[in-house]
Amino acid sequence: MARVYMETLIQRCVTFSQIKQLQSHFLTAGHFQSSFLRSRLLDRCSVSSFGDLSHAVQIFRHIPKPLTNDWNAIIRGFAASSQPSLAFSWFCSMLRQASSSSMCRVDALTCSFTLKACARALCSSATAQLHGQINRRGLFADALLCTTLLDAYSKNGDLSTAQKLFDEMPVRDVASWNALIAGLVAGNRANEALELYKRMETEGISRNEITVVAALGACSHLGAIKEGEKIYDYIKDANLDQNVIVVNATIDMYTKCGFVDKAFQVFDQMTSKKSVVTWNTMIMGFAVHGEAQRALEIFEKLNHNGITPDDVSYLAALTACRHAGLVEYGTSIFNNMASNGVEPNMKHYGCVVDLLSRAGRLREAHDIICSMPMLPDPVLWQSLLGASEIHKNVEMAEIASRKLIEMGVNNDGDFVLLSNIYAAQGRWKDVGRVRDDMETKQVKKVPGLSYIEAQGTIHKFYNSDKSHQQWREIYEKIDEIRFKIREDGYVAQTGLVLHDIGEEEKENALCYHSEKLAVAYGLMMIDGAEEESPVRVIKNLRICGDCHVVFKHTSKIYKREIIVRDRVRFHRFKDGSCSCRDYW
Repeated sequence: MARVYMETLIQRCVTFSQIKQLQSHFLTAGHFQSSFLRSRLLDRCSVSSFGDLSHAVQIFRHIPKPLTNDWNAIIRGFAASSQPSLAFSWFCSMLRQASSSSMCRVDALTCSFTLKACARALCSSATAQLHGQINRRGLFADALLCTTLLDAYSKNGDLSTAQKLFDEMPVRDVASWNALIAGLVAGNRANEALELYKRMETEGISRNEITVVAALGACSHLGAIKEGEKIYDYIKDANLDQNVIVVNATIDMYTKCGFVDKAFQVFDQMTSKKSVVTWNTMIMGFAVHGEAQRALEIFEKLNHNGITPDDVSYLAALTACRHAGLVEYGTSIFNNMASNGVEPNMKHYGCVVDLLSRAGRLREAHDIICSMPMLPDPVLWQSLLGASEIHKNVEMAEIASRKLIEMGVNNDGDFVLLSNIYAAQGRWKDVGRVRDDMETKQVKKVPGLSYIEAQGTIHKFYNSDKSHQQWREIYEKIDEIRFKIREDGYVAQTGLVLHDIGEEEKENALCYHSEKLAVAYGLMMIDGAEEESPVRVIKNLRICGDCHVVFKHTSKIYKREIIVRDRVRFHRFKDGSCSCRDYW
């Protein structure tokens, strides 16, 4: 009875001073000799928000012969701390003591806490060592421990080992499936994540909130709206739509798949209480779709609904202004942030620099970068460089380019932009120098990659791709498109090609960009279809200027809406114009 009473006292501690008082009482009353009570007190001191891990370590240092639970309490504390890698150091110390003491042994909890630390600290080598320890100590049959190990491998990006472990597990619960699905999504293997989700369904495994959030994330990445809607149907049938995190993921899925009105319908009709994340997701959704007015209307409603805007709220509002060219409104929001209790971070500065730069206020944008309280990252200088090309400002382009070189950034797009600026001024020697710099620094181009969902399957295309089984028909479709859009007045944007080749070769180099291949395939698949379904494409990079022009003409000639989600925003091409109004 006394032990139960003492344990209750430990659980009732809600301040650090209470923990210290109880510690003093244990010492004077002789209760500290009880390993059970001592480890419970250590655990409360190590892990609770009001505890003090350093004090717990001091207590531990005074224990003559620490037992397993004592070690576990400290390791658990470090695993949850701001220095999770130290948990593995303590684990190694425990191993050394365990080799010379029968009273201290590494158990499943020890390994579990340390693995959680490895997942947080991204310690892949430590994870592999723990895997060895688990096998050596016969702990592999522990399903919970195996799931924690799987999660650590997944979060460290070692997905092949995670997959192998998953296949070898004697018992797999829903948490095991969730860990691998989430790891595949985070590791840019969204297609495999969706396949695994579908396998759960086939094998009759019940999916929970964590499962559907991860699967919706995969749909968001791929733009897989049909799969996303199937998951949402399951969410409603399983009453998971009462969970605000699930609803937030659903809103995000709809916006990233290009259905912002459906996203708003979910937002507007949700019965669970909206969190600040819910509002932010909807604001950002409208922002990246170029619907600035609707985004800012929701932003203005935050305070009226008892929600205090956070840093993401302001970022979403600034993004809306940035994509619509609302300079005065955007700068006003930015200038009022600090007075509303939110200090601007790098992303906020990036938005306002881009906003001013695109509007031609390059000097103001430059001055903001130079007056920032933190060191600017490359994105800010790249924004200034991109806008310098639009406004043909050689001086500012050279300043931005120098800064990027000083920062060691070798992005192929930056070199192309600077070269284009020189070429527009007829400064061919400088163009040649830029090209030489690219060769000297061995600048490599990030490959363009586009996805399209057709007939229930995700199709992936690279630039000049010939791996698709229908590539010949796709190339023929591109030739057909080229012929028709030329008659409509299309002129290839050959100035975007940085090569010493003729105009015809430059035009050919532009023909087979990944997004053009995807759109051509999409048009092939819906030719003759009665319903007016748009062609929807996801691109990993920003859409190029030539593709943008081509799709405007194509949408007009083929009388088909084309929606392209690039790295920055959505472009909706319809009747020969784009939703971005060429402001991108």
